[in-house]
Amino acid sequence: MTNLLNFNQQQLADYFVSIGEKPFRAKQMMHWLYRYGITDLDQMTDIAKVLRAKLADETSFTLPDVQEELISDDGTRKWLIGANNQKDGTSSSVETVFIPEDDRGTLCISSQVGCALECTFCSTGRQGFNRNLSVSEIIGQLWIANNSLRQSDGYDMLPPGDRIISNVVMMGMGEPLANYDNVVTAMQIMLDDHAYGLSRRRVTLSTSGLVPQMDKLKDDCPVALAVSLHAPNDELRDEIVPINKKYPLKELMAACNRYLVKAPRDFVTFEYVMLDGINDTVEHAHQLVELVQHVNCKFNLIPFNPFPNSGYGTSTPNHIRVFRDILTKAGYIVTVRKTRGEDIDAACGQLAGKVLDKTTRSAKFIPIEVM
Repeated sequence: MTNLLNFNQQQLADYFVSIGEKPFRAKQMMHWLYRYGITDLDQMTDIAKVLRAKLADETSFTLPDVQEELISDDGTRKWLIGANNQKDGTSSSVETVFIPEDDRGTLCISSQVGCALECTFCSTGRQGFNRNLSVSEIIGQLWIANNSLRQSDGYDMLPPGDRIISNVVMMGMGEPLANYDNVVTAMQIMLDDHAYGLSRRRVTLSTSGLVPQMDKLKDDCPVALAVSLHAPNDELRDEIVPINKKYPLKELMAACNRYLVKAPRDFVTFEYVMLDGINDTVEHAHQLVELVQHVNCKFNLIPFNPFPNSGYGTSTPNHIRVFRDILTKAGYIVTVRKTRGEDIDAACGQLAGKVLDKTTRSAKFIPIEVM
């Protein structure tokens, strides 16, 4: 059975042509699947009955299953999404988080089961890596969250055209650019006017710095870019973000500037987790100013969110304030991220899911998808 949720509009059109249908059927299908959240062929009334019968025999709309939904005291919601491996029968899961704010609703989406990059301060990275998510498993997180929210109190009376989820961030479990093809296809569905119709400025991809894939993304699907920086020099970043050994800071800064040529925003957001006594000193702040002086950027300082046996502490409010003020005085826009959903382990760096670790940990560098 062909899962139509794995296709963007062009791929859907190609599929319909391959079975002797007109390509415009792709737009009809996307309207039903994403605008209205309908996967029941019998409800797709503008598609001929003969075609619906054929699709019922040959295709599916297979979504990942929801294992659990949790709601934080601050309104943050987290879904534990099943990501079972059809090849070997192993059971895993990923996590998806919705963060409501006064002026937006942001959904944080996962791209892999676990993560191979092994950033030392990240709960997901500590688990190791199992596999890449499929397109249907990535876009399925948006489908599930959107439909779930529309059926919940406070949102259930909204018309289909009104967005509850206005922003999507590829900042959940996994390194999005290590699952390049599936992530790009899923983002194309998010951006498609016949599907969710999100602006490129409202879809953000966060990467730890896979330079070749950053260069490819700027041509294939330029969305807003966030870079998980977390250190102002190579020596420290090699230790806490190991991919830096392959793509050091000089290469990463150059890649950021190349990306900005086609980016929907005229800046890169540098994410910086504040680790007590590790990367939060006055000297580190001045090094950071020196590092990014030729990159148009903003900073998002993230107080470290503890998880069991992390070995790290959260920077004190005073250290964060001093660090922020140095960057601000240097002329940069700096935000300090609020901790949301901590009571349900939904805060930045806490997403864990359930992962069967298949990482080859003896490998010198991280196994990533070959482009």
